[in-house]
Amino acid sequence: MTIFSKIVTGEIPCYKIAEDERYFAFLDINPMTKGHTLVIPKVEEDYIFNLDDATFSGLTLFAKKVAAAIEKAMPCKRIGVAVIGLEVPHAHIHLIPINQESDMNFKNPKLQLSSEEMTAITAKIQAELL
Repeated sequence: MTIFSKIVTGEIPCYKIAEDERYFAFLDINPMTKGHTLVIPKVEEDYIFNLDDATFSGLTLFAKKVAAAIEKAMPCKRIGVAVIGLEVPHAHIHLIPINQESDMNFKNPKLQLSSEEMTAITAKIQAELL
């Protein structure tokens, strides 16, 4: 079972942004920028392009909804999208609020945010999903 599956089942706590029967979105605990969110299918699949077409397209549409909420909640020019998939063997999409291309450089130092700040960011994004 992957760390992301353990997050979905509640074995590992997270800052949950959104969930439906097939997909789950939560804040990255080592964010590039405030509001950096991971979107995953609940089904375990290591490589995003191995997902069946329905799951892949559903994941993309779920991510689009979450991205719209992040964009409203967090000051940014755009929501950057990245699929790297090497660090956790569970398909996932990074949604990163950006103001410049360099905000998407994964070699940049990650932010260290307090649990209070992460909770506040979660609430701001969730409020835009309603």
